[in-house]
Amino acid sequence: MSPPRPQKVWSWRNVGAGFLPFADAATAELPLGRLLRLSLFQVTVGMAAVLLIGTLNRVMIVELGLPAWLVAAMISLPLVFAPFRMLVGHRSDTHRSVLGWKRAPYLWFGSLMQFGGLAIMPFALILLSGDSHGPPIVGQAGAALAFLMTGAGLHTVQTSGLALATDLAPERARPKVVALLCAMLLVGSVGSAVVFGLLLHPFSELRLIKVVQGAGLLTLVVNGIALWKQEARDPSRSLDAAPAPSFGERWAAYASTGRAGRRLLAIGMGTTAFSMQDVLLEPYGGRVLHLPVAATTSLTALPAIGGGAGLWLAARSLAKGSDPYRVAGFGAAAGLAAFACVILAAPTASPGLFALGVSLVGLGAGLFAHGTLTASMNMARKDATGLALGAWGAVQALAAGLAIASGGLISDGVGALARAGRLGVALDGGATGYAAVYALELLLLFVTLVALGPLARHDRAASASPAAALALPALTRTSA
Repeated sequence: MSPPRPQKVWSWRNVGAGFLPFADAATAELPLGRLLRLSLFQVTVGMAAVLLIGTLNRVMIVELGLPAWLVAAMISLPLVFAPFRMLVGHRSDTHRSVLGWKRAPYLWFGSLMQFGGLAIMPFALILLSGDSHGPPIVGQAGAALAFLMTGAGLHTVQTSGLALATDLAPERARPKVVALLCAMLLVGSVGSAVVFGLLLHPFSELRLIKVVQGAGLLTLVVNGIALWKQEARDPSRSLDAAPAPSFGERWAAYASTGRAGRRLLAIGMGTTAFSMQDVLLEPYGGRVLHLPVAATTSLTALPAIGGGAGLWLAARSLAKGSDPYRVAGFGAAAGLAAFACVILAAPTASPGLFALGVSLVGLGAGLFAHGTLTASMNMARKDATGLALGAWGAVQALAAGLAIASGGLISDGVGALARAGRLGVALDGGATGYAAVYALELLLLFVTLVALGPLARHDRAASASPAAALALPALTRTSA
């Protein structure tokens, strides 16, 4: 039997890489196995986010009988740490370890904080529910500490992990690396939601303790595997006698580069627009379109599928040299079509139109997140990657948290006015409160597009200008 010809072997290798998700993100500097292992920290971040916002939200209100305002206050506590992501990123940029590490200590100690919060959380929640003989303040303080530690650890792990991935990946592969990291976050979120639901049925306090503490232990183990031998030691860093630049100096340099203020505004507006509906889509399908529980539950998978498709499209487009701000703009445009479909699903009583809108929400959010994160990486100075990614994460986390809370408040407030007849007969319906939120999201997406337009033009002009290239030698300007 004659050996296969080289042309046939090469064509099969190309087909294989095309059908393996994110296989082309691997490079000689960062092989696929090492890249996949590093991306595991995103799985634990998604798991912790689902546990805080989804699983424990329902358990505290329904099974433990806690008041909704107290639950909302506890869940919002991790947002307190979100602005400190910029400081964490800056510290990881300038950290001088005797062992020669920059990112590794922050990723590890962030994992320890996340583990500690999850370890004490179930006992604090049981005390908070009143199932004890101690004073209520003990349970309240313990639960607040648990949520704050978990949130602080989550933000520290993600900021330092993204910065480490940026350090290790060559510039040409960063868009695909970003897509893989975002996809692993989706995997951690969706997979843990399913597993937590199965493990907590039927519910008992003992099961709650096992599941939450098991998640804490899994966080420590998985993040340890992700971090193992990723960052090379450079003891010469600790011998540098020059004083490290302060956070204020680094922030001033970052804020004066590449229209950083407009970029952060666009990130905040776009994230708010895509996040206000997070807790409203399933109730909208049940109350307005009268879909059964099974149907609305299955619809929650559509944003994840759409988000995965958005990440894949963004990675392919950026790998071909597309501008990341344009990719983010296409995501905002997809969001406009998405919320228009969701709004029109009520008067037309069309579950199919609603499902299309929900899928487009995920698609637009994936394109927007990938584009803005890649732009933040590209505009970051090589010695300030952590600060740039910390700013992106801080704005995104704050915008998402405030958007989810305000979305519920606006929907309830406008819905109450509509039912009371304050808005007229034409708007006296169950869909009015939801439609008000979706209409506001449409307006925010228009504002996002207005903010992104000059950024795309400025980015192309800076790339084409030799003077700009000489003036900013430390910027990573390629989007390939």
